[in-house]
Amino acid sequence: IIIFVPVPQLRAYQKIQTRLVRELEKKFSGKHVVFIAQRRILPKPTRKTRTKNKQKRPRSRTLTAVHDNILEDLCYPAEIVGKRIRIKLDGSRLIKVHLDKNQQTNIEHKLDTFTAVYKKLTGKDVNFEFPDFVL
Repeated sequence: IIIFVPVPQLRAYQKIQTRLVRELEKKFSGKHVVFIAQRRILPKPTRKTRTKNKQKRPRSRTLTAVHDNILEDLCYPAEIVGKRIRIKLDGSRLIKVHLDKNQQTNIEHKLDTFTAVYKKLTGKDVNFEFPDFVL
């Protein structure tokens, strides 16, 4: 179950997210619940659209920024400590996301859900792992 919240209120939701998720998962009998901010992607300005838009497109509204932020929201309360993009021989990409080992017990059972939600929202393949190495 994905719950979209307005971007300004996301911080407030994240403060109570662990308790809220626990209660909602209890209520919906074991279904996973994730909170994601409702973000907008503005199209890349082309020669034709530059004249219409008097304002510059903010970095936070770019496709890349929105997809990165969705990934951050999805993994909360775990922190993303690293990211690798693996490009296979057929040209397809696989994003490997390294999560903080501190939260492994809390979110390890949800990783398949995170992968499915991210694939549905962005169309990108992602793989979550907890690396052993320390930088």
